[in-house]
Amino acid sequence: MLKEYRICMPMSVEEYHIGQLYMIARHSLEQSHGGEGVEVVENTSHTDPVHGQGQYTEKRIHLSGKLPVWIRSYIPRFIYLTERAWNYYPYTETELTCSVVPRFSIKIRTRYENNNGSSENCLNMEEEELKKRTVDRVDILTDPVDEKHYKEEEDLSVFRSEKTGRGPLEKGWDKCCDVIMCSYKLVDVSFQVFGLQTKVEEFVHRAIRNILLLGHRQAFAWIDEWYGMTLDDVREYESGMQEKTNEKVREAQKDIDGGIKTPETPEGEEEEGEKEGQDLKGSGRLSKNNSLSSQGSESSQSQRSGYLSSWFKWS
Repeated sequence: MLKEYRICMPMSVEEYHIGQLYMIARHSLEQSHGGEGVEVVENTSHTDPVHGQGQYTEKRIHLSGKLPVWIRSYIPRFIYLTERAWNYYPYTETELTCSVVPRFSIKIRTRYENNNGSSENCLNMEEEELKKRTVDRVDILTDPVDEKHYKEEEDLSVFRSEKTGRGPLEKGWDKCCDVIMCSYKLVDVSFQVFGLQTKVEEFVHRAIRNILLLGHRQAFAWIDEWYGMTLDDVREYESGMQEKTNEKVREAQKDIDGGIKTPETPEGEEEEGEKEGQDLKGSGRLSKNNSLSSQGSESSQSQRSGYLSSWFKWS
């Protein structure tokens, strides 16, 4: 299942290079708990004959018990995805695979451009890909964020950057913003299992969309923390955060393996997992709550995923 996501940001491609690295490092540490999280296996410089100098990373995305009920019956309890990424900013390639589910894969090609999403084929897709793809524009202001991820300080309808003077954002901001860029992400999700293919591929796309929305919102909401950093500064920050995240994940895994504790599911998430499975079968909408900006708004199937969403890389 092939989708192209377009996410506009009120900053330049050059600025987002720093903001993205900062956001991923911080978000990975904050979201690692209970034996789940992103463990960095390798992070080294890499040279490609076509794309030039870049960065190669390999990560293990530990999912543990954070899966909906309908998926748990098909896979082992403790599972991780292997993510390999080649970052030749402003172009990147990412692949995710799972050794225990060989027929599952995610391939992502990304390009960043200083425009508002007006490029129709900046990823140089072949004619066959262009016929298969669907374009999904993600709005960091108006698209709803899952209630459990909402923070008022990250609400872009009220946030204003002290360092840059940007924000709060208003509806239609991407049509009149002075400084704007767009992340173009071509995501190909494949699960070649008869009877489950469409269900799983749609679920994974919802999860990916969810984290793309959250991650890009946070990159802007945290701009005052990373604005002014050099690439060397943010790489040093990234290295320190990766060490902390790895230690946090490994210690939790040791506790689980030793039987000291098991991953705890926060209150309400089990029910959400069951509802997710029901939604995939076509049972309809989840609840709708009053909100600020995009807080906890209506959770349509194209916008909502209660699981996996914390761990898909958005680079």
